[in-house]
Amino acid sequence: MNVTGTYRLQLHEGFGFDDARQLVPYLSSLGVSHLYLSPILQAAKGSMHGYDVVDHTRISAELGGREGFELLAERAREFGLGVIVDIVPNHMAFVAPEYVNRPLWELLKDGRDASTAEWFDIDWKAGGGRIGLPILGADLDEVLENDEITLDEMEIDGLVQPVVRYYEHVLPVALGTEGDADTPVREVLERQHYRLTSWRDKATVLNYRRFFEVDQLIAVRVEIPEVFEATHALLLELHKQGLIDGFRIDHPDGLADPAGYLDQLHRATRRGTPVWVEKILEGTEELPTSWKCAGTTGYDGMRAITAALVDTDPSVAGVITRTWDEAGGAHTVGEAVDAAKRQVVAQSLGPEVERLTRRAREVLPEFEPERLREAVVELLVAGEVYRAYVRPDERLSPQARERLTEAFAAALEARPDLEPELRELATLAVAEDDANAAAVDFAIRLQQTWGPVMAKGIEDTTFYRHHRLVALNEVGGDPELLDHGSPADLRAWAERQQRHWPIGMVALSTHDTKRSEDVRARLLAVAGDPQAWESCSAISREQAQEFGIDTPTAHLVWQTLLGVGAISDERLEEYLLKALREAKEHTAWVDGDPDYEARVVEFAKKLIRDGRLHDVVDATLATQAEAVRATVLAQKVLQLTLPGVPDTYQGCEIVDLSLVDPDNRRPVDYELRAALLAAVDETGVETELPKVDGTTPLDVEKLLVTTTLLRLRRESPELFESATYAPVESAQPRVRDHLVGFVRNHTGNFLAGALGLARTGKVTTFVTRAPARLAADGGWGDATVVLEEGEWNDVLTGKTIGGGEQRLAEVLDRRPVAVLVQR
Repeated sequence: MNVTGTYRLQLHEGFGFDDARQLVPYLSSLGVSHLYLSPILQAAKGSMHGYDVVDHTRISAELGGREGFELLAERAREFGLGVIVDIVPNHMAFVAPEYVNRPLWELLKDGRDASTAEWFDIDWKAGGGRIGLPILGADLDEVLENDEITLDEMEIDGLVQPVVRYYEHVLPVALGTEGDADTPVREVLERQHYRLTSWRDKATVLNYRRFFEVDQLIAVRVEIPEVFEATHALLLELHKQGLIDGFRIDHPDGLADPAGYLDQLHRATRRGTPVWVEKILEGTEELPTSWKCAGTTGYDGMRAITAALVDTDPSVAGVITRTWDEAGGAHTVGEAVDAAKRQVVAQSLGPEVERLTRRAREVLPEFEPERLREAVVELLVAGEVYRAYVRPDERLSPQARERLTEAFAAALEARPDLEPELRELATLAVAEDDANAAAVDFAIRLQQTWGPVMAKGIEDTTFYRHHRLVALNEVGGDPELLDHGSPADLRAWAERQQRHWPIGMVALSTHDTKRSEDVRARLLAVAGDPQAWESCSAISREQAQEFGIDTPTAHLVWQTLLGVGAISDERLEEYLLKALREAKEHTAWVDGDPDYEARVVEFAKKLIRDGRLHDVVDATLATQAEAVRATVLAQKVLQLTLPGVPDTYQGCEIVDLSLVDPDNRRPVDYELRAALLAAVDETGVETELPKVDGTTPLDVEKLLVTTTLLRLRRESPELFESATYAPVESAQPRVRDHLVGFVRNHTGNFLAGALGLARTGKVTTFVTRAPARLAADGGWGDATVVLEEGEWNDVLTGKTIGGGEQRLAEVLDRRPVAVLVQR
């Protein structure tokens, strides 16, 4: 079954397999080829995402269990849809009560002698043979004095077992260590394979690898064949039964050996099974072509589309930059990133730094420990990618050597006084001494820690601080696209995608995006109106002083309100608190400043209701409605016609104005979407858009574009997957500045042609770039493009267009986008 378009569904207790099953007819009619499901294995109770797996042997009972999943898969088959499932290989949930995770329970009970001891990534030496558990609300002495820890018994797996209780936590007691009724609790605790301490001691006590800085997610060592088999057996069984057609791999950079993991999965799956990796590529970084996968989950495509559409003209970009400077955003992106990474390493990743330092000290005992630690920090901060792709059992690739060399040079520039230590650590990082276990461990852990430093330092800190144009602050994105982004970035990406990853995903919104595609589109469009941008910024700066909040935060608030539109107080407050705490400047998740938070929330509410900003925003959105329309549709058309497989995030087939999770995981009104799709089908593309209560014309138009192109992809997959890609180029200034276009050409193959079975065809895509500036300049005027000879059909309007030189004002007279097909 060809993968021509996926539809992402976020499953949880309130939206399980049965709910998804009810949507199958609608999604099939929409035009997708595959359902794309969030993790389906048993997760922690109340999980809203499924990435906190506790049991790999069961399908989530909250979602509907195995029976529910099988019914969903069967329903999908009835309507010609495949199923893709998210795999979480990097970690499991470490949550209370701890017995819900049986492999972990066994480890806590029996320590290094447990049959599951190798499952989890634990630095036993650092803990003196024990697992550090910094879960107490205070020091152990204080907790014991308050009788907060008790000894008890409970039935587990049909056996009554002694346990330790601390509020919701339930921990095992090792056989023979329980003592008697008079044995002090402290004495029992000292005999266990774990050590309980205050949560504030985690930097020195916690000795298991985590997912980023999340203590409740413990790393799993799937590089060990037995662990891989145990954690993947059920999903592979369902795959071999034909119920799962492909997989999405969550955070492969956290694994000890991503390439090795993909090799394992490739050997375990049916031939031709597509596997996508959630990989964040930075700058010019490319996915290693040696990885056995179909490509990424699409953040690189998202960045390329944004690069093509952001208006970098000095008349626009200059005002955006100046207003940010006036708001107090004096630091460059590079400076902001460096400061954020250092803060994250110091405050959140202490256990990871200590582990790397311990490994370095074992190999380099002659060096001073503190200087080694400082050198480790510099290498972590200097990394500019999520991973260098070093494999201890292979010769260092040119790509890996380049990344390590760049990191070493940056670290040395920052701390030339640490040159001796940095040179030695750089040697360890290449893992050439594979006979030295500590050196190999250092190389692997360095790469596993680069990812968390990048993610937490950039996406979860800098992107909540640097607010020049927040539409660019996206997962896998680049705030500096305002300075250098262009359609050339899209062309380079598309050519690589077609050459190496023809079915790699192309995303616009995901469950992790900071803002939905349409929020970003509104901001990109309105950014093209420098006068309005300046007015909004000035009003917010003035009113920020009244509330005693900093003007950079005010710059985030007004852009948020402009992008998201009408929003409830509850949604707004939830988002702002998350944004402020992630920024870690004026408040934080721990030991924060509730007074400051309250002032920001009240400031935002005032901006919503204040006549000045409200009037400017309303007037701007009215004036720039066509620019917003053009940008919303441009993003969607590019996603649906570029090389790769478009992934539609739940609900985003119409305009969706959502912010970061949990806002983007709110219930979706599928009844409305189904009614709208039926109305679109009834009227067709050649007539006026239908009107459906509760929707806007842009909702209807976006749905029309989405379903038309998804159906085209599904019905004629050869027009996209196996087609060439060539950009449309022009020397005309108006075309060069405001049109993004390309041609996909499928010529069939020699054997099919010889048998008379060849299907040929071409697709030409045109979208409008920088529409606000184009309108200010008088529109397309006499600008033209040259089409190949023959008759073309615009599938978005039904209009027939001839070949040769054509006026853009006529090609794009009904819509600011066009998809022309010639067969």
